[in-house]
Amino acid sequence: MVVPKGWVWRGPMAVVLLMATGCGGEKSATEPPPQPPTPPIVPFAAAEVSAGGLHTCAVTVGGAAYCWGYGGFGQLGDSVAMIARPTPLLVAGGLTFASISAGMDHTCGVTTSHEAYCWGTQLVDSGFRIRTSPVPVSSGLAFAAISAGSLHTCAVTTSGRAYGWGYNGSGQVGDGTMTNRTGPALVSSSFNFAAVSAGASHTCGVTTSGAAYCWGDNQYGALGDGTTMGRLSPVAVLDGLNFATLSAGEGHTCGVTTSGAAYCWGDNFSGQLGDGTTTDRTSPVNVSGGLSFTSVSAGSGYTCAVTTRGEAYCWGYNANGELGDGTTTERTTPVLVSGGLAFAGLSAGVPNGSGGGHTCGVAKSGGVAYCWGDNFYGQLGRGTWVGGFSPVPAPVSQ
Repeated sequence: MVVPKGWVWRGPMAVVLLMATGCGGEKSATEPPPQPPTPPIVPFAAAEVSAGGLHTCAVTVGGAAYCWGYGGFGQLGDSVAMIARPTPLLVAGGLTFASISAGMDHTCGVTTSHEAYCWGTQLVDSGFRIRTSPVPVSSGLAFAAISAGSLHTCAVTTSGRAYGWGYNGSGQVGDGTMTNRTGPALVSSSFNFAAVSAGASHTCGVTTSGAAYCWGDNQYGALGDGTTMGRLSPVAVLDGLNFATLSAGEGHTCGVTTSGAAYCWGDNFSGQLGDGTTTDRTSPVNVSGGLSFTSVSAGSGYTCAVTTRGEAYCWGYNANGELGDGTTTERTTPVLVSGGLAFAGLSAGVPNGSGGGHTCGVAKSGGVAYCWGDNFYGQLGRGTWVGGFSPVPAPVSQ
């Protein structure tokens, strides 16, 4: 399933609703949710933060997981659904996480013992089911990393094999079929992957040798193979670039090479490829500006990246201030995030069906979590429903 370019689906789980009804429609939120009682503020230092659809999650330096924002489908993992939380709450279960990934309406994490857990909306044999606290991914596999997309999830084992599960209508699971998977299915390839990234309807991965492969929906060229033909199993990204990391967004993909150059390809409706144009690209194009990056995150119509000096730059869609430059002006080339902060990493929000977007990052100093952009459901974690066009620390960070 592909949302046509220029369309915006309104409301959480709009994609699932489309799957269920078979017809188009809009679900629009017109007023903020009622504010719940404010929970006690527990300071923590973040090691990692992940911006999802309408929620955000973080892992502390001690391995505890916290989530905040919209939780109507259990994606906050606090054992409660149908409520919005403007401040972080501890994820239930007492697990110790090494990493976490927030998707559209679900969240997944890998523990320090290499077990994968997910919560929120999950695909089961009878359809989608809400899980309000972490449940183990049944596989017997030892996972090293995990990535939650819109309606699917992908992960890499400690031995380098890639697995996918969830909705597979565009082949984004990568097992050579379009069959939905309720548990991990081996990606059809003989490669050993260092990391994978699940987008809206496609997935990309970097092998241990630095080669880039993508699979799934390719309507706008997000697979980078020079075509717009969808693929049910991994296909090589053109130009033979050696990548250190990749990130799959809504209809585009970006990566950073081992030499620090950023490249993007796919949908460029809002300038999210960063090449100074709004022309779609079916193969990698160099991001303008000549900056040297360490990481990149492709979101819903925009992209953010961190330079070797820790500076944050963003480009593309900016109606909600998700670029963090103090404006709502779209940018076709990288613009510096305001505030003069040095970041260890950034996370651009995934497609959420509401037209809103937000970005979060962890500062190099002290593990302070910062977020900016849309805050209709409290996903910025600042204790209010007020959005922001530049970084503001979540009140629970230290």
